[in-house]
Amino acid sequence: MLVGLWVAVATLLLLTLIPLSRIEAWWVRGLDFPRLQLSCLALIVALAVLGLLDREQPSTWIMLTLSLACLCYHALWIVPYTPLHSKEVRAAGALSEKDRAQRIAIMTANVLTPNRNAEGLLAMVAHHRPDVLVTLESDDWWQKQLDALEPEYPYTIKCPQDNLYGMHVYSRYPLKNAALQFLVEEDVPSMHAEAVLPSGRRVVLHFLHPAPPSPSENETSSERDAELVMVGRSVAKSGAPAIVTGDLNDVAWSATTRLFRKVSGLLDPRIGRGMFNSFHADYPFIRWPLDHLFHSDDFVLENIQRLSSFGSDHFPVLVRLVYRERAKPQEGIEPDTEDRQLAQEKMEDEAVSPGEVHRPELSLLATGVLG
Repeated sequence: MLVGLWVAVATLLLLTLIPLSRIEAWWVRGLDFPRLQLSCLALIVALAVLGLLDREQPSTWIMLTLSLACLCYHALWIVPYTPLHSKEVRAAGALSEKDRAQRIAIMTANVLTPNRNAEGLLAMVAHHRPDVLVTLESDDWWQKQLDALEPEYPYTIKCPQDNLYGMHVYSRYPLKNAALQFLVEEDVPSMHAEAVLPSGRRVVLHFLHPAPPSPSENETSSERDAELVMVGRSVAKSGAPAIVTGDLNDVAWSATTRLFRKVSGLLDPRIGRGMFNSFHADYPFIRWPLDHLFHSDDFVLENIQRLSSFGSDHFPVLVRLVYRERAKPQEGIEPDTEDRQLAQEKMEDEAVSPGEVHRPELSLLATGVLG
């Protein structure tokens, strides 16, 4: 019994300490994901130590202290994504007529390429009526099904691919100055455009799906991290109302996503509200938030929800925002000198820069990829 608990505590401690390094290997950065699961494991171990071992023995208290330290450490990362934390983004409250003309609802859906339940997704779109739908992993087959939306969603950006990185955007609102880019990897697209709200207000949209660190994708997180940071730095320079959304292949509470939030200045509407775990749809015990939406402090939140499964390994996520002239101040997290240096290093690792990211608010002409 004692040996078994020591093994459990040692394993827990190892899984907690390894991600503290800046090693970008996939198996290290993968340990950023299961902080909720590791918190539960730490609590179970602590309870087992208290319930099964002699409390008069110093080893009991050493094991209890180590397991509780691990629990507290992981909790520091995940508690902001619970109602126990203060909200980072204010609620919209009752909407005025002016507010209704300044709303934007975005649905993000990783469809899982071999999934063929397009009817399920189309039914959700018909029911929830988002203003913008972005799909990830959508190939030519999915494009043919999604094109049924064009009578209501005539503004499109399309990039069908069969490598799990296809991407499509369908919008009710006009999309101006759109661009399809391959920022870091030649087969991993991103999309950038301005959406024109009914009020005439223009909002910059960036749609991302960087490749994850994994043995079947990239051996390190370098490519993913560089794309997030370069887009974040570009957004920070803009000053325009902006939204970044997509499957970022990173959890909300990772050091990389936190760095992205710092350098971009964008806010996370989940903070103080919930995790909204979008992956894996089939296995509740290994769920975490991979599908994200971040926005500038020009917006308040009307609603955020995780939608039902339609056969993909991801749940769709729907976020409704309202642009308000008096939304500010809403405070996110600020970068320090070390953060800025780390962001620069990540971009240098992939030889990219913020200047390579399309800024639709600066463009005078569309790039020809609009539908």
